[in-house]
Amino acid sequence: MAQPPTPLVYELFNLAGDILLLSNILGDRNMADQLENKFNQPLGGNQMPRFAGQASFFRLPVQADAAGLDVALLGMPVDIGTSNRSGTRFGPRQIRTESVLVRPYGMATQAAPFDSFQVADIGDVVVNPYNLLKTVDAIETAVDDVLAAGAKPVSVGGDHTCTLPVLRSLAKVHGSVALVHIDAHADINDEMFGEKVAHGTVFRRAIEEGLIETKKMFQIGLRATGYAADDFDWSREQGATVITAEECWYKSLAPIMDQIRETIGPDTPTYLTFDIDGLDPSVAPGTGTPEPGGLTASQGLEIIRGCYGLNLVGCDLMEVSPPYDTSGNTSLLAANLIFEMLCSLPGCIRRS
Repeated sequence: MAQPPTPLVYELFNLAGDILLLSNILGDRNMADQLENKFNQPLGGNQMPRFAGQASFFRLPVQADAAGLDVALLGMPVDIGTSNRSGTRFGPRQIRTESVLVRPYGMATQAAPFDSFQVADIGDVVVNPYNLLKTVDAIETAVDDVLAAGAKPVSVGGDHTCTLPVLRSLAKVHGSVALVHIDAHADINDEMFGEKVAHGTVFRRAIEEGLIETKKMFQIGLRATGYAADDFDWSREQGATVITAEECWYKSLAPIMDQIRETIGPDTPTYLTFDIDGLDPSVAPGTGTPEPGGLTASQGLEIIRGCYGLNLVGCDLMEVSPPYDTSGNTSLLAANLIFEMLCSLPGCIRRS
């Protein structure tokens, strides 16, 4: 008479069945990703209409701090450092609103940032709307906390003054960093109306304080009118590379980004700061100091995508002013640029 199967045989049969089932389910994709996605996922358009629900960055969960995160999205609602049109204090809120249209997978890059990192919206820095220097200190403290939690800051402004305290905070961890800076302006004034800290003095202060490795600093998109022929030369004299908007006209910027990656190298801690006025007002009118003849939207995408392969330790998108963005398209473009920043962080999975 045949003997009944032993418990061990049953276990082997069950294990074989599990393996077969898993192989059918998973194919060549990562088992952990398929069985249990451990990362926050944006709320899908079929779970809640995109015009409804909570308007966090990319419809991600909101939490009070950066604990447990790989990447912290934080707003910096500041415009008291501006020199022309205000309104960037509303930038983080409007970019959150428009970011609900951004989906979680990059079709061109095949990047899946929300399958790669734990990301959340940690709200806005509590700024002082009556005191710029106290606001700068508050931002530095907030970014200190993000870094102490082991997360990378991706900041959404707010005027470009906000970048200075971020660089100060990063220097405590990484030392001086390489810089990829997209802007219509060099932001290297020594002072503005007698003030040493404003949105047009940021990178002079950062260089003077030793926050930037100037031989690995690139300013892209500078243009328009100035006060003297040597207005951009101070950056060059410190060792930075200036790539004017005219040098970018009518061509892909992928080759330039290849050169930038080669110069910076894969290991140097690098910061990416993107002033939306680096783009032409035809695609980004909602900003405080627009200048004609700027970069196209596709060139902006090329620059950010070209940062993949660098050791990005943080990023920001600054100077969106919603009162001058009547269609919402500047904020929508900004949200997509921020998504591309997430896709360009080291370790972002590419899926075919």
